Amino acid sequence: MPQQMTATDEAILQDKSLDYRVLNFATNTFNENETSYYHKSIGGYHAAKLRRYQELIEAHIMPEMQAMMPAIVAAGGDMLSIKGDSIFPVVNMLNTKYFILPLQDGKTAPLVNPYANGNAWFVDEVKYVDNANEELDGVGKYDLKKVAVADVAFKTTLGESVPQDTTSVVTINEYQPNKLIYTANSPNGGVVVFSEIYYPEWTATVDGNPVEIGRVNYVLRALHLSPGKHEIVLDFHPTSVDNTEMIAYTAGVILLLAFIGGIVIQWRRRPSTASDK
Repeated sequence: MPQQMTATDEAILQDKSLDYRVLNFATNTFNENETSYYHKSIGGYHAAKLRRYQELIEAHIMPEMQAMMPAIVAAGGDMLSIKGDSIFPVVNMLNTKYFILPLQDGKTAPLVNPYANGNAWFVDEVKYVDNANEELDGVGKYDLKKVAVADVAFKTTLGESVPQDTTSVVTINEYQPNKLIYTANSPNGGVVVFSEIYYPEWTATVDGNPVEIGRVNYVLRALHLSPGKHEIVLDFHPTSVDNTEMIAYTAGVILLLAFIGGIVIQWRRRPSTASDK
């Protein structure tokens, strides 16, 4: 049966932006999947969750949620009166635009998060660290709207960023689960962080030319761009899937031929009858 849409779901779905995420406080956030029926949720449950994301949940997202609710209640829901950038920076970097809050009698209410980082942004600086533990710890130490934390293994890919101004912008133009298209414009160039999970076999092109994707903030994708205006395409069509499909098709053809061959052999072996003669 379809998940019943609530008034809160209807209100959030009025937002026709191409891509944003939702955090549901009215449920067991990381042990339910109902939220994902209508929204891109930063919570949810899966037995085979990405280890890095699970570690991010435990180290940062859950502590931020525990600090966030008392702050929202104390402010009477006035989000502009709380220090969102310092209380829940990781939730913001995941482009969490809406919170679902619990009310009495099982009802809920949507709340807009004005601190969400957006789909992608230029950073002023990249802080390089020596290992995964330092990267995960570093995510909680910096203003993630201005600074990205990266493993030193990605220094060749990302290089250094430079201070940005309000003219440096990134806009998402197309969203599909396996393809995203952006326009980026910056007079200085530098490093762009995407609010999308870093995962092997995603590819990127800038103005049609292949470039390497780096990882920052423990889980997100990033690219280094030259000054000017660029079209960025992030695409996921892994060769492993193509190879698996080829194996499946080949196996299917072999089974079909074996089946037909079996029928032919049985037909030839059948006893002769008068009608055959």
